[in-house]
Amino acid sequence: MMNQQSESNNGLVAAAMLAAGIGCFFLGLTTSLAQGSKVIGGMLNFYNPVGPLGGKTIVAVVVWLIAWGVLASKWKDRSADFGKIYKVTLILVGLGLLGTFPPFFDLLGH
Repeated sequence: MMNQQSESNNGLVAAAMLAAGIGCFFLGLTTSLAQGSKVIGGMLNFYNPVGPLGGKTIVAVVVWLIAWGVLASKWKDRSADFGKIYKVTLILVGLGLLGTFPPFFDLLGH
């Protein structure tokens, strides 16, 4: 049987969820930036056969891992406002999806 303290300790779950939202947001951000700027697109081109797609995903994954590690270390023994974290995560995922949507990033041109 779990005690009251461990039941309310949701910090690690909240950290994982928010970090996923941050990673999604950065994927959308790098996608839009690479589409809108030849310079940024070139900087994200780590491997020519793949083009900037590889750099976009690598940056997003690195940001996600860093965010997850930092948030998990800060929130591991705490209880987070799960409802608020959930809403922020949904907003970040939505913005990330918008950033990868061609009609949106085509507005930025090249």
